[in-house]
Amino acid sequence: MTTITTPAPGNVERRDGRTGLGFGGVLRSEWIKLRTLRSTVWSYLFVIVITLGMALVMALTMTSDLGGEAGLRGMPAAAQTELFVQSSVFGVYLAQLVVAVLGVLVVSGEYSTGMIRSTLAAVPTRLPALAAKAAVLAVATFVVGIVSTVGAFFVSTAVYSGYGLSASLTDPDLFMPLLGAALYLALLAVFSLGIGAIVRSSAGGIGIVLALILVIPVVLQMIPADWAQSMVPYLLSDAGTGMFAPAGMTGGDSMTAWQSLLVVLAWVAASATGAAALLVKRDA
Repeated sequence: MTTITTPAPGNVERRDGRTGLGFGGVLRSEWIKLRTLRSTVWSYLFVIVITLGMALVMALTMTSDLGGEAGLRGMPAAAQTELFVQSSVFGVYLAQLVVAVLGVLVVSGEYSTGMIRSTLAAVPTRLPALAAKAAVLAVATFVVGIVSTVGAFFVSTAVYSGYGLSASLTDPDLFMPLLGAALYLALLAVFSLGIGAIVRSSAGGIGIVLALILVIPVVLQMIPADWAQSMVPYLLSDAGTGMFAPAGMTGGDSMTAWQSLLVVLAWVAASATGAAALLVKRDA
């Protein structure tokens, strides 16, 4: 007697060797993994705390350096808006380090624990898994970035309002830099994810991204040559700063925000392309 077994609902392997797990299922899986990691929760909390804390420090410092209420009275509206932007995005300079480390750990942690084998077994074509990781990480980081910078704006408002200064969150000159800062953090996270997938090592990946953000810009600025100075605006961190920092923080000599965005996208594309190519070729 032959027993007919009905396949259990869920992912069914097809004759072509692929699984029935769609991209939506991969996204849900990656979201569960991301939000259940303690490192993710703590990293995003650090981003928020750092951004709010540095906004408070920056606002208090600026009011003191500008001579208090007497020095701030009668400041033009455009200058007031720039002051709010400077305070609101100041914490991004430190928050980017946390985001860069998190981006590496999201993928390198799976290689260190061996979970990557389960991930690739569920998604044999591999690239959808990498795309889902990048998408989930980018969206989560962008949301945290928006919460952080908007929260920093309200912290700045609490300080500056006591000196008669004000700015509207709906003002494009204010909101667009906040949006640019959040977008930069999201893109930086994806770039770091690509580096982590390339080197498959937490220590190595973190070392590379921190060197690109902290070390290489300093080294190039110390080289007394025109070619070195010409390269600085095209570095990842400098271009990222150009996406949100006002002229008062960049000196006014950097590229426009849109040009800076294109440079950052080029860095992300290079990292993602390398990660995708190696993920397909190498064994887990």
